[in-house]
Amino acid sequence: MQIDLKNRNALVCGSTQGIGKASALALAQAGAEVTLVARNESRLEQVKNELPSRDGQQHGFIIADFQNPAALADQVQTQVNSGKSFHILVNNTGGPPGGDIFSARIDEFENAFTQHLKCNHLLAQAVVPGMITAGYGRIINVISTSVKQPLDGLGVSNTIRGAVASWAKTLANELGSFGITVNNILPGATATERLNSIIGSKSEKTGKPLEEISDAMKNSIPARRFAEPGEIANVVAFLASDLASYVNGVNLPVDGGRTKCL
Repeated sequence: MQIDLKNRNALVCGSTQGIGKASALALAQAGAEVTLVARNESRLEQVKNELPSRDGQQHGFIIADFQNPAALADQVQTQVNSGKSFHILVNNTGGPPGGDIFSARIDEFENAFTQHLKCNHLLAQAVVPGMITAGYGRIINVISTSVKQPLDGLGVSNTIRGAVASWAKTLANELGSFGITVNNILPGATATERLNSIIGSKSEKTGKPLEEISDAMKNSIPARRFAEPGEIANVVAFLASDLASYVNGVNLPVDGGRTKCL
């Protein structure tokens, strides 16, 4: 079986690095026309130029800051109003800073809630009408294995990721009859800038060398290594395709077996 996304339009958030960028590349390779979303224009332009293009694909980008969800939604709505419909929405945003939950400030929860749940919701509201018209929609949320098993030292992230997962499950129930699926991908430790930041923070906090922290994390994973962003992106492309038409409302770990619960 081959993943074929020809004549599908994808909106991919956080797509200038890591899992977001890898997802944009995978979707474009499968034939989708991709609109990138991030706040750095020069990096957006660079990634856009890296996307494979054939059969008339016209990739583009939206410059937006996820700390301003209303402005983000307005820009997407402008594209929709101009006749652009999106069949695939990949919600992907950098996670909140690490830290214990007890010492977290209220504004940390508020900022994370805005960047993750509010933005996801407004983007869904902008693109779902077009999905209903097309009879085809895929909303894919890249969140975290903390939905199943909270991660030490990521208190705010654990809280907000759980809220996003519940939002997605509820939305899946409401939209399933329209040919729209809503699913969550739960990446494990993935070789991205965020993982480097987490390792660095743990090293500073414990005084242990970076390599020791990294090795301990790898040893907690049955696969004994970190994921590559492209391995997560392969699952994004699958869930975006016709092949996953009966997969709806699930939390799918892609973590090398690290999560201990089912």
